[in-house]
Amino acid sequence: MRTLTTFLLLLALFGCSKPADDVQDTKESKTEETFSVMFGGTTVGDMTVVRTGNQLQIDFGFSNNGRGASSQEALVLGEGGVPTEWKITGKTTFGNAVDEEYVRTGDTARWRSASGEGQADVSANPIYIAQNASPYALFLYTRAVLDATGDRYPALPAGDLVVTPKRELQLTGEDKQLSAIMYAVGGIDMDPQYLVLDTQQELVAIVSPRAAFIRQGLEGEEKHLRELAASLNAARFEEIASRVTHQYEQPVRVNNVRIFDPSALALTQPVSVLVKDGVISAIDGVQAGPNPAEVTIDGAGGTLVAGLYEMHGHMSDNDALLNVIAGVTSVRDMGNESDVLESLIEKIDSGQLIGPRIIKSGFIEGVSEYSNSTGELAPTKEDALQLVRDYAAKGGYTQIKIYSSMNGEWIPDIAKEAHKLGLRVAGHVPAFYTADQMIEAGYNEITHINQLMLGWVLTPEEDTRTLFRITGMKRFVDLDLTSDKVARTLEMMVANDIALDPTTVIHELGMTSRNGVTRQGALDYIENMPVSVQRRAKVAMLNVADEAEDQAYKAAYQKIIDTLALMHQKGILLVPGTDLGGAFEQHRELELFQEFGMSAAEALKRGTYDMAEYLGHADTLGSIEVGKQADFFLVPGDPTQDLKAIKTISMVTTNGKFFYPTEVYPEFGVMPFTEAPAVQEASL
Repeated sequence: MRTLTTFLLLLALFGCSKPADDVQDTKESKTEETFSVMFGGTTVGDMTVVRTGNQLQIDFGFSNNGRGASSQEALVLGEGGVPTEWKITGKTTFGNAVDEEYVRTGDTARWRSASGEGQADVSANPIYIAQNASPYALFLYTRAVLDATGDRYPALPAGDLVVTPKRELQLTGEDKQLSAIMYAVGGIDMDPQYLVLDTQQELVAIVSPRAAFIRQGLEGEEKHLRELAASLNAARFEEIASRVTHQYEQPVRVNNVRIFDPSALALTQPVSVLVKDGVISAIDGVQAGPNPAEVTIDGAGGTLVAGLYEMHGHMSDNDALLNVIAGVTSVRDMGNESDVLESLIEKIDSGQLIGPRIIKSGFIEGVSEYSNSTGELAPTKEDALQLVRDYAAKGGYTQIKIYSSMNGEWIPDIAKEAHKLGLRVAGHVPAFYTADQMIEAGYNEITHINQLMLGWVLTPEEDTRTLFRITGMKRFVDLDLTSDKVARTLEMMVANDIALDPTTVIHELGMTSRNGVTRQGALDYIENMPVSVQRRAKVAMLNVADEAEDQAYKAAYQKIIDTLALMHQKGILLVPGTDLGGAFEQHRELELFQEFGMSAAEALKRGTYDMAEYLGHADTLGSIEVGKQADFFLVPGDPTQDLKAIKTISMVTTNGKFFYPTEVYPEFGVMPFTEAPAVQEASL
């Protein structure tokens, strides 16, 4: 679900419209523009913008991976092309109903959206940032800034928009050359967004490294523009990395800390940890004072924890840095465009970017009207087998991941080929098949708890390639966990040593989040976030029609927790991953593991040592011991007593480098969660 998150959030946040050249124009001349929505080079939707005078009508929609957003919008533009009225109806990517409205009367504006209502004085003519508009709104915001000041412009509900020109371009479409400029737009979210305007300052494209929203007739430039967006994104993070990375020439001693010992499920007595060339060279008693030959970091009695593993990521530049400073130093990527992932890994390894070590999964999807455009598609079994061979030949891949449109009859041969080449097999349960069949076919791990449980409640003809794989979970309410079908699946998992990647946190989000209420998983950090993130945390993922459906979803989520508790009791390995980008979400995922019957210390061990052992890294990672890599983070509290302590990280070290989150979070508009430790530089 996270594969296209950057662009899907853009779709959720940005909206539709185009400023009038003269807002007083009363002529009823009508113009129409059309745009294509493309994910990974595949056209998955479109948008039509009709302008009559200072009024806009926008019809937008896309469908990918069995789900999609759509909206119909009506706007009236006022001074400077700033909306005075904006009405949006439709649905979000996961089906939540959209009914958003903004109205300005005189110097007062009022708005309502899924996250709540508000009003403000608008005498300075700020522009409202719509929550659930089409991507075209990014153009509206940009033109307002360029037409007014060219740099910075006030926004509602809070903040300022900043528009920066980045690259001059020459594009080709329909045998015509087009001059254009790519801009970065900041102030809306934690990261800038990129769009391209022609010399008339009309919209050409909105792009991310993985997706594009582009003027029809210019689709041939989509890959070029995505690559440019990726380059600009990387340049931003490279510049941040150059300022916040600390690589000391002298040995570094982290003094006066207790270490989380996963074997004892407890903290050690206070010690000091000496790091040389990225390796733990000694663990000694607490030092009385700084050694002039060492860099000394004062741990102030806090706790050192080995770096966390996020076992279900879809990595991007944006996610990479945020994971590291949240203590997530290893991420298993569960599906990505190969070129995007390889470039990211290369830049992390070279030190250009800050990011976790990435464990690669080769994504293989079947071909259907619901295919996921991420990764590689296999029209035939031989194509699928060749993709397995290709991933093995590339090197660095530990497993393949099967997706929902794959033909289940091919899985035994695919799994056999993967195992022969040293690759594990994980994935969704293909549509019209069950987890039992996939275990028999050769799966080593099942992805997402709903993929497992749906086989117990659906009929053979029901299609899990659509949003029904989420909405169908309401049937879990009546599931008997003592039934023979449940017992059989769990017995097969135990007998065949099958692991499960439950992604609990995304199910909590999907089934328990409600419009207007900050979701449970975000409560501990949301006040430190930019306003856009705070608003997004108050929006439900799914549409909840009435009180009965509300209770059904919540009861179904509890049945998921009960199932995972039963699986844990039976000794089935549950691996912590989020499918939501990791970082803060991974902290929440580990918290939820306590609801399966784990103590805080056991959940912490699961997220560190157990995953290092599962992936074959335990000789060098997963615990803080002499001879292992210095891969750990520092928190003031004791996470064995309260796991929430891992959310207040003051220092992280990985790959021979040290990072202080207080220096990084402001780059994303995030207020730091704790102070940086005192650092005494070496004097010899």
